[in-house]
Amino acid sequence: MLLFILRRFAVMVFTALCLTFIVFFMTNLYPNLEKLAKSEGNFRMDDAAVASFLDNRGYLDPLPIKYGRWLGVLPGYVIEGSDGKTRGQCFERGTDGTGAPRFCGVLQGKWGFSTVFKDEVGSIVATRLSLTGVLMFWVMVIMIPTALVLGVVAGMREGSRTDRTLSTVAITTTATPEYVSGVIFIAVFSSSAFGLKWFKGSAATAMENPTFENFFLPVVTIALYGMGYIARMTRASMAEVMTAQYIRTARLKGVSFGNIVMKHALRNALIAPFTVIMLQFPWLLNGVVIVETLFNYKGFGWVLVQAAGNNDIELLLAVSVVSVVVVLVTQLISDIGYVYLNPRISVN
Repeated sequence: MLLFILRRFAVMVFTALCLTFIVFFMTNLYPNLEKLAKSEGNFRMDDAAVASFLDNRGYLDPLPIKYGRWLGVLPGYVIEGSDGKTRGQCFERGTDGTGAPRFCGVLQGKWGFSTVFKDEVGSIVATRLSLTGVLMFWVMVIMIPTALVLGVVAGMREGSRTDRTLSTVAITTTATPEYVSGVIFIAVFSSSAFGLKWFKGSAATAMENPTFENFFLPVVTIALYGMGYIARMTRASMAEVMTAQYIRTARLKGVSFGNIVMKHALRNALIAPFTVIMLQFPWLLNGVVIVETLFNYKGFGWVLVQAAGNNDIELLLAVSVVSVVVVLVTQLISDIGYVYLNPRISVN
């Protein structure tokens, strides 16, 4: 198992380097850099002024060198600008660089400075990621147990009225996008149109003090969308397991139906849903963009939109790195869990 994990980890590192390099290449295309220069300097800057601005800040260096500096495996640039000022990647803002370290990239915990929020990228990502983490936690608390129960009950009674009813509910929730269900929930439960002002249509106050009133609607909006997919996968897996030969043998031996389900069928039925559940984490991290924007909840998805819309290169790179790491880590956990749940899979 240890060798299996080490191999997966090596693949993760290689994949992360490839993906982050692609994102770094796309964000450092010259039109993006030109837009950055004009937003930081003057929108009326001519081509020569733009080139001088970028050259004084190391943006025109070869791409592999810039990528190595951003990672922190190459020393940061130190450039004597045309205005006579010395600029360095590792210089603290507003200082002359005295005592500055040579390396100051991602590996050293230096994510750069946000041109939109005027703050350190690391603190912005940490704050927004924690807010989305709270949202993800409560979504998982509601979504996973409910979906598993619905799927198991439907799979145990394949073809029955209960199965058809639960399957219809699951398909309906999965087929309804979050921006549709979210708008419906706001209109019905938080506006005066229907007279049901049970919840708040905005989750802005939930960032400081989450309560049932201001946090339930965004949580249930996300949970309903993912719940149907997990329930359908669980139902299909459970229905397949219940027709297996060992289940029939257990029935013929007189084992009670409850013991058959809990001790024999459930573990094997959870193999496929477990993989689906683990895939929900990266989806939740980046897929909550619509819900966070709709409910004015300024989490990780919201900051991703702000970084992309405002050409905030450093912040966009940091958000991309976090997204890549979350996807790769959840895949690793999924592989390990899949092997644990199905001992027939060899890891040699």
